[in-house]
Amino acid sequence: MKIAKRTTSCLLLACCVLLGCASPTSQGPTTNGSSADCQPGGPCSTPREVKVVIVTMFERGEDSGDAPGELQFWKERRSLDERIPFPQGFHDLWFDESTGTLALLTGVGTHRSASSTMALGLDQRFDLSKAYWLVAGIAGIDPEDASIGSAAWSSWLVDGDLGHEIDAREKPDDWDTGFFARRTRKPWDPNRPEPRGEAFQTNVGLRNWAFELTRDLELQDSPELAKARSEYTAHENALRPPFVLTGGHIAAMTFWHGALLNDWANKWVDYWSGGDTNFVTSGMEDTGTFQAIEFLHDTGRVDRNRFLVLRAGSNYTTPPPGVTAADNLLRENDGYSGMTAALESLYLVGSTVIDELLANWDGYAEQIPGT
Repeated sequence: MKIAKRTTSCLLLACCVLLGCASPTSQGPTTNGSSADCQPGGPCSTPREVKVVIVTMFERGEDSGDAPGELQFWKERRSLDERIPFPQGFHDLWFDESTGTLALLTGVGTHRSASSTMALGLDQRFDLSKAYWLVAGIAGIDPEDASIGSAAWSSWLVDGDLGHEIDAREKPDDWDTGFFARRTRKPWDPNRPEPRGEAFQTNVGLRNWAFELTRDLELQDSPELAKARSEYTAHENALRPPFVLTGGHIAAMTFWHGALLNDWANKWVDYWSGGDTNFVTSGMEDTGTFQAIEFLHDTGRVDRNRFLVLRAGSNYTTPPPGVTAADNLLRENDGYSGMTAALESLYLVGSTVIDELLANWDGYAEQIPGT
């Protein structure tokens, strides 16, 4: 019986070799040559080594040559000239073979970001085992903490969707909100459960290293930006020229705005981080992206400890004095006052980190900075 089993195993192994099978964790030999023989969703004997993945979420029009979204500056300025078909994701990939830099556009929302990230992580055309991931996206920014155009490095990623909710008009009188954590009995229940998708923490040492590397950069400013922030007279940090900082990030599929929801976001981030950080930026994707990274980490295809989140404020999360939340939200929908500055900040701050990683790749490939 033992001989028969061994014979069967050998036959299966031989068939697998002939058919080009590959296990999910197999990386295969890495080469910087062409992998044109490899197709999306199939095995690949010559995966490309990726050193950096730039994760963006949206583009406003074309990938180059028009009004930029989050992808365009990276594609144009870092010579990401090779378009790689990515039918299993939201948008084709852009790659620079000479530097091993890959750009992913996930689409807006946690559902798309998680799906696109997982699809890339399982794509056998790429060796991502030592790749650093840089999320670089615009965000709403709390005027209590920073000004539009400012760039924040985040290690705490808090989900703003997972929870229990009843309409505020039906909540008990002693509750300040109808939204509260799952597996609890009331808002801000001191018996906070361990998070199951409500909060994630990335590599704090790597985040701190990136912040120290970039904290003194002079970010782009303009008279138009100064005029927009001058309205926020009640917030000292909102009046400052753009700067680099650290702070908590909240990801929610609903685009929210206003002082009351801003107060909720501060309490929600404080609650799930155990008081370790405060709310600074809001977006719609990062908990989904990092959840996919955590799952992929368990296969050995990616390293969760090489993940960075950088968000730059394109708009404030509350209106200035004398403006209603509804009016300000609709005004921002016509065009974020800090959009261009935020995109420039993302590129400058993010590129400073990428340049350092690539310039000293032999060391950083093996040793994660800040750890």
